[in-house]
Amino acid sequence: MKRIIMISDIHGCMDSFHKLLNVINYNRSNDQLILLGDYVDRGPRSREVVEQVISLVHTQNVIALRGNHDQRLVDLIRLESQQVQMKFLEHGGRQTLQSYCEWIDVENIENMMEQAISYIKETYSHHIDFLSKLPLYYEDSNHIYVHAGLNPRYTNWKEQPEHDFMYIKGEFIQSKTTVSKKVIFGHTRTTDIHGTGEVWFSDDKIGIDGGCSYGTQLNALIYKDGVYLTERINSCEKSL
Repeated sequence: MKRIIMISDIHGCMDSFHKLLNVINYNRSNDQLILLGDYVDRGPRSREVVEQVISLVHTQNVIALRGNHDQRLVDLIRLESQQVQMKFLEHGGRQTLQSYCEWIDVENIENMMEQAISYIKETYSHHIDFLSKLPLYYEDSNHIYVHAGLNPRYTNWKEQPEHDFMYIKGEFIQSKTTVSKKVIFGHTRTTDIHGTGEVWFSDDKIGIDGGCSYGTQLNALIYKDGVYLTERINSCEKSL
């Protein structure tokens, strides 16, 4: 059985991502890498993280899911919405624009938004297409993998709204799931669940978002032969 390696919420922290893969000795032949979404925003190198994820998916059979921040970038580029633009900037999007548009004036980002959107649309449309087509969940014989969680009000979790897969928090974390498999999720920082960046284990779910872009840590959850192991990189890539 291959090792299953799960990482979530990289948020532009390219150096931490590379270091973590090295620490766990990731090997495409022996491991199945599953990324649980949120590749952009807050951290300094969103563009490079997305480029790396595209390469991993296309050349190493890595499974990558879509997170709410990834969807927000897609919406920024494809929807002409001032509300989307405001939300994007409020939730770490400034760093993403700096990463994709190195020429942008940091002090004047709001006024350069349309120029940045046009540039990304013309130059990195393949990034936007890639992110928009990422699945919202993945399932194997032991786990359900999802960015945010499962809505307990749905008997058939696959019928829940797309928004829940990317955004749900408390209702999922505080309720027992209705599924027989353990749910692996990111999105909610583990510091908000149990006061530390370490992986959070519960009977029916495991949270792995260590808050890398907040200067905490990037976690890897490793599963093999029924045993869970964890590894981490302490992050110095705190968002600006």
